[in-house]
Amino acid sequence: MDVILIPGLWLDAASWGEVMPALRDVGLNPRPLTMPGLGTPASESSGIGIADWVTAAVTAIDTAEGPVVVVGHSGGGNVAWGAADARPDRVARVILVDTAVPADGGIISEFEKVDGVIPFPGWDFFDDEEVADLDAATRAATAPRTRSVPARVPTDPIALRDERRYRVPVTVLSGQLEDDAFRGSLAQWERSATEFTAIESTEIVKLDSGHWPQFSQPARLAAAIVAAIRRP
Repeated sequence: MDVILIPGLWLDAASWGEVMPALRDVGLNPRPLTMPGLGTPASESSGIGIADWVTAAVTAIDTAEGPVVVVGHSGGGNVAWGAADARPDRVARVILVDTAVPADGGIISEFEKVDGVIPFPGWDFFDDEEVADLDAATRAATAPRTRSVPARVPTDPIALRDERRYRVPVTVLSGQLEDDAFRGSLAQWERSATEFTAIESTEIVKLDSGHWPQFSQPARLAAAIVAAIRRP
């Protein structure tokens, strides 16, 4: 089975590098994506929005044989859910890494623009619990690998149209929250909570990680992805 791996903001296909061997070892075919416009100047990326990122994921689905699993990290979760909406009959499961499904019209977040794009703001920008398991060596090694994001992408509203998406099972691999805590936290965003509760089959698995387990705990993340895929 193909596993479409969608990175979060500022990351490319290589960010999944330490996760993929364990997926291959159990017979899965990981297919990491680099999203359109990543690392390109505003002159080349100003027209790229979230719909283009969803289209890139859908293209990956369409070139696969049989059902696929779509994994989205952080802001890539919006892309993963958009792809499931576009191809609900082709997606066997959506796995969200430390994020939640967006509602129709939802956005990723807002970040400062520099020269018409959104550069990686640095590890110090994020809350302590999000980066607690990234040691100094990992931060130093990964920060130079980040690339700017097209300015529109994080604040473009996503369009969700097909209610068959609610039949796609969703696993949330949450860094710090158990099931009840995750659902309780989600309740403060009413529309996202409504979207999530409409899904017929959902589960939350606590990873005991920060926000970037593909860097800090790749073996644990890979094992959790495999376990989610193997669930009936």
